[in-house]
Amino acid sequence: MKREIILGAAAAALIFLLFLGYNILPVLFLGALVFVLAQNGGLRGFQRRFVAVGAPVASAAVTFSDIGGQPTAKKELVEALDFIVHRETISKMGIRPLKGILLTGPPGTGKTLLAKAAANYTDSVFLSSSGSEFIEVYAGVGAQRIRQLFTQARESAAKEGKGTAIIFIDEIEVLGGKRGQHTSHLEYDQTLNQLLVEMDGLTADDSTKLLLIGATNRFDLLDSALLRPGRFDRIVNVDLPDREGRLQILRLHARNKPMDDSVDLEKLAQETFGFSGAHLESLTNEAAILALRENAEKVLQRHLEEAIDKVIMGEKLERRPTDEERRRVACHETGHALVAEDVRPGSVSTISVTSRGGSLGHVRHTPEDDFYLSTRDYLEGQIRIALAGAVAEELIFGSRSTGSVNDLEQAVESARRIIRAGLSDLGIVATDTLPERTEHRAVNVIIRQQEDKVREFLGGHRAILVEASTVVLERETLDGDQLRGLLFGTEEVRTA
Repeated sequence: MKREIILGAAAAALIFLLFLGYNILPVLFLGALVFVLAQNGGLRGFQRRFVAVGAPVASAAVTFSDIGGQPTAKKELVEALDFIVHRETISKMGIRPLKGILLTGPPGTGKTLLAKAAANYTDSVFLSSSGSEFIEVYAGVGAQRIRQLFTQARESAAKEGKGTAIIFIDEIEVLGGKRGQHTSHLEYDQTLNQLLVEMDGLTADDSTKLLLIGATNRFDLLDSALLRPGRFDRIVNVDLPDREGRLQILRLHARNKPMDDSVDLEKLAQETFGFSGAHLESLTNEAAILALRENAEKVLQRHLEEAIDKVIMGEKLERRPTDEERRRVACHETGHALVAEDVRPGSVSTISVTSRGGSLGHVRHTPEDDFYLSTRDYLEGQIRIALAGAVAEELIFGSRSTGSVNDLEQAVESARRIIRAGLSDLGIVATDTLPERTEHRAVNVIIRQQEDKVREFLGGHRAILVEASTVVLERETLDGDQLRGLLFGTEEVRTA
């Protein structure tokens, strides 16, 4: 009744003001604003909606057994999580529970999956967010979102009857970057300061135990205050998988796909050096798509082999070069392959003149094993392989083309690595004070020496270069075994 009286009086007042000639539009606007705020629960309700961030995410479907290729990371993470699972035991030893765990590594290596598996392992509420969700142009919003996220984690754990909650912040470098870099305003610094305060407030006596897990692929950008013990107590490196790890990941992703008995996952693991878990998942998925296009009942080895090329360079393109260009591309790629076989016998997997992405052709190599150090001999071999395409074109067509631009850049970079590592004739050098002209001359000497070796080798195998490039041109692809058959004069391959 009172509400109707107030509304009636307000309407009468507006009519009276309008009759007197006053502009009532500002009054109407103010009234509408008050009505909207009332509908949203007042200013506090509006503010809660404005700063909302993070929400409980179901993580029960992901376990550590579903994650392959990361044995060291899983071991470190499980050890840290045991401090939460076995709280009573560790309290007797006087061990302080960890407050934060930082997962760092290249994109696609499984950092988010590890965080979800951690929540499942500890039977915790899992709240997921991204660093970009905390940054706004309005000062103080990010800090309030941090406070709200920690409050929501405690409330969600209490609501579900769980004593632990895990907060996962992906791309944490966005809000945890080094302070003082953003001179326009202090919003970034305020948000980071609030995160530091919240982490300092985590104690073993809390009714709800919180664990913050951060993920980043830019560890170098993080503020030192965030990385000190007592905040992120443990830093877990989630690196690219080695060959055995890639095999495990391929087996995991092949479980729900109809793989033919002839599929050799070990060979695929060997040929996918540098692939992350995300790349390998995409590889098996693309192979299944290729099999579906052909109405094949099972995924074959050739589907997986083609999927490697697609993941690396993209889908086949409809554009078709001229016959002259195709002959030059075939000669170019065959030159790469022949010199690669001379440098590392058995390393060539496939030669192709199929257009993909920005490339008119490519040679896919099979590394003998994963390695992390390079000698001068290895780097000089890489230079010879890179130069082989241009030299082959010059040998057969009498000139070079722009298709060698990327190859030459790789050759120059390998030569610079030789110099900077102290492996060149210059000896150990200070790269900061090394004159650019001196480095240029040294690079030029290294490349010319290797170019002479390539020219000598291909000149002695000119007939094979012509024959192999002709076969590649006819078939569009040639596998490594067939190339080696041509190189060593195997009759079976010659008549294939």
